[in-house]
Amino acid sequence: MQKLQAVQGALSGALSKLLLVVERYPDLKSNQNFLQLQTALEGTENRIGVARRDYIEAVRAYNTELKTIPGRWWKQFMYPTNEPLPTFSVAKEKTKVPEVKFN
Repeated sequence: MQKLQAVQGALSGALSKLLLVVERYPDLKSNQNFLQLQTALEGTENRIGVARRDYIEAVRAYNTELKTIPGRWWKQFMYPTNEPLPTFSVAKEKTKVPEVKFN
């Protein structure tokens, strides 16, 4: 009888731990989703920054090529209508990371 009570006590302890984990699971799931959202937002910000930097560098290289020799000669003979591209500039307030609020 004492063995049965010990086993039942262990079983009830294990069940209470399982119920505690099940009760906390929605919180864990929402935390994981929030962490995934944060990671996705950070990745998007990084991709935008890299794309902006790559575009600025490509425009700089193109405009430099149109102004220097032999690029000036190629432009004059083969591409006379090509003009330098405008440089890409962004106001500081537009590069600020937006705040995301969760209720």
